[in-house]
Amino acid sequence: MKNLRIIGRNFRDGFKNVFRNFSLSFASISCITITLIVVAVALVGSLNVENFTKQISDDFTIVAFVKNDADKEAEEKIEAKLDKIGNIDTVTFVSKKDTKQEMMDSSETFKNIMSAWDEDENPLSDAYQIKVKDIEKIEKTAEKIKAIENIEIVKYGEGMVDSMVSIFNLVKKILIVLVIALVVVTAFLIVNTIKITIFSRQQDIEIKRLVGASNFSIKQPFVIEGLLIGLLGSIVPIIVTIYGYNYLYNYTGGVIFSQFIRLIKPFPFVFYASVVLLVIGVVVGMIGSNRAVKKYLKI
Repeated sequence: MKNLRIIGRNFRDGFKNVFRNFSLSFASISCITITLIVVAVALVGSLNVENFTKQISDDFTIVAFVKNDADKEAEEKIEAKLDKIGNIDTVTFVSKKDTKQEMMDSSETFKNIMSAWDEDENPLSDAYQIKVKDIEKIEKTAEKIKAIENIEIVKYGEGMVDSMVSIFNLVKKILIVLVIALVVVTAFLIVNTIKITIFSRQQDIEIKRLVGASNFSIKQPFVIEGLLIGLLGSIVPIIVTIYGYNYLYNYTGGVIFSQFIRLIKPFPFVFYASVVLLVIGVVVGMIGSNRAVKKYLKI
């Protein structure tokens, strides 16, 4: 009970100190707010870029066309060799008869032309639709498929897929580095801002030392103060993230540039992002306060 009372009193003192030194606290809160808004943009961007890469992996398919003179035994050998390629996730066989029917269903012109074809006259090829596990290895996987006997042509959108994946990976790495850099900068600014606050209250700290207060009891109110500053500083970024991302999603219809680049649905995504921002704000505020007391006051 005694420890709970001490913690409760420290929370009360920390809350009072935030408003007692409002100008300095406001500077720290503003610092966290501005930085967390940029962090929110970078965080939301990096998560969506990762989602774009996953969508490419799910949507793009390697199509391997079989030679027209390949028989049933040859196709069984092809399937056996496809099973041995490690990066392949799923394999779907599409017969030339099914392809013909699909084309006829999609266009009246195709229907008029192809309806006269019998099975022997069908010039289309049987094919395998192949999805891969790792989109970054799609080129090597396509080369292995092309090397299989009786595979005539392999198509997967060469060049475009590789370029998109490379760009998305680069953007994702840049955004992740940006998030980390902003968190470090925020902690540094809070340390310096809270350091000024602590120096203005050196007399209070000296009195606590003289009456035998422990280092922990001296630091705790400042750490709680940092927690509250981080909490208050994360409110606006959380609101901006929830309403801003929801507006963006509705405005774009959840699609950027093409159907291949779709945004993550707002809910529950924005709530997870908000929790991350809250944790960053609180942790950075606490760490900043703790370092300011420990490093600059030599407690």
